[in-house]
Amino acid sequence: MNPDFREIIPLPPQAVDEAFAVHQTSQEFYREVQYREELEGYAQWYYATAAAHRQEWVKMRGELNIFGWFVRKRR
Repeated sequence: MNPDFREIIPLPPQAVDEAFAVHQTSQEFYREVQYREELEGYAQWYYATAAAHRQEWVKMRGELNIFGWFVRKRR
């Protein structure tokens, strides 16, 4: 067969199914990689934000609670 006609002649159905399966598997793999990278980024942001909030909480516990003087129940 002339090599120029190889591009014109369609592939047999089994080869098409295999090519589609390989394409679908690679797409699923890249989606999984993207999902895990996004999840890792979110986890890093979450831990950094939680650490900042813990530092702020420790700092606030050491401050004087002026608002508490005004809302304290009087006996």
